[in-house]
Amino acid sequence: MIEKILSLDTDLLIYLNNLGSAPYDGLWLMITKQLNWLPLFLLLLYLIFKKLGTKQTLYLLLFVAVLLTWTDQITNLFKNGFQRLRPCANPEVNPFIRVVLFRDSYSFFSGHAANSMAVATFIYCNLHRYYKHFYLLFLWPLVFAYSRIYLGLHYPVDILSGFLFGIISGFMFYKIYQIIQKKYFPL
Repeated sequence: MIEKILSLDTDLLIYLNNLGSAPYDGLWLMITKQLNWLPLFLLLLYLIFKKLGTKQTLYLLLFVAVLLTWTDQITNLFKNGFQRLRPCANPEVNPFIRVVLFRDSYSFFSGHAANSMAVATFIYCNLHRYYKHFYLLFLWPLVFAYSRIYLGLHYPVDILSGFLFGIISGFMFYKIYQIIQKKYFPL
């Protein structure tokens, strides 16, 4: 069963990765860098500050920092535990994909997917009642994570697992945030 899933995962990777072409490589290299998302992060910071004020914004940002630390450390635990080679570093796979960026670290599961989905989920849970179309925030982790497949750095199962872990972590931290906020920092 696992072998069949991994085979389908590899086939889907090869298909999705080969949809790319050299003229778009620069765009996807730009998309995969966290620093290039700074305008989105600043917009989110502004929206959070606008609705919550200084004290609550700082408190929420503290939770985001702890959430990122959590997801990043658990991701590393899984990567070192499973030791799944990245597609670009896997000699059985890399001849069939476009390797745009090479990393020799492990692949399962995607830290980019987990971190971005965790933060998006946490922020969405806190602010969706204030903004009608705030669900569009989830476009960020979707595009961000797809860049990892495009570049040949992750399998689709790595991304989906990262998304699942990110959603669970983001929602869990939201619930903890609510409990602590009500007890120590009521609005």
